[in-house]
Amino acid sequence: MANITFKNNPVTLLGNEVKVGDKAPDFTVLANDLSPVSLADSKGSVRLISVVPSLDTGVCDAQTRRFNEEAAGLDNVKILTVSVDLPFAQKRWCGANGIENVQTLSDHRDLSFGEAYGVAIQELRLLARAVFVVDSNDTVTYVEYVSEATNHPNYEAALEAAKAAN
Repeated sequence: MANITFKNNPVTLLGNEVKVGDKAPDFTVLANDLSPVSLADSKGSVRLISVVPSLDTGVCDAQTRRFNEEAAGLDNVKILTVSVDLPFAQKRWCGANGIENVQTLSDHRDLSFGEAYGVAIQELRLLARAVFVVDSNDTVTYVEYVSEATNHPNYEAALEAAKAAN
């Protein structure tokens, strides 16, 4: 498993670490209208999955805004942002911040995504910061588990991986 800290304190991640070349694990999360969303719902597209602890924090806000801004320049790429924030809170945050190019998804119900991708933080019931790129055939082509959850991911590397996966 990846070694992750949250505010410099080691945390325990639940689930299995995902690696480049793996078949992307399926999951079921909730859209802002409470409808279920799975990986299969976006099959045929490249998926850049941005994982954040909570949209209501500075780095998570900046990460989601950055991928929202970059989305327009990515052909056949869907950007999914997953957190354990409630769907209602995600919808409110997106509306208040003009986020229209990223689909926010909630893993609050059963940590399906968090456990499938090895990012569920046992001690906090939050998700560790990470970025995954999954190609149109559901193969993982890029993985970044950010070692300190309060740090930014490597945006350029993730965006290049999404472009290359097309």
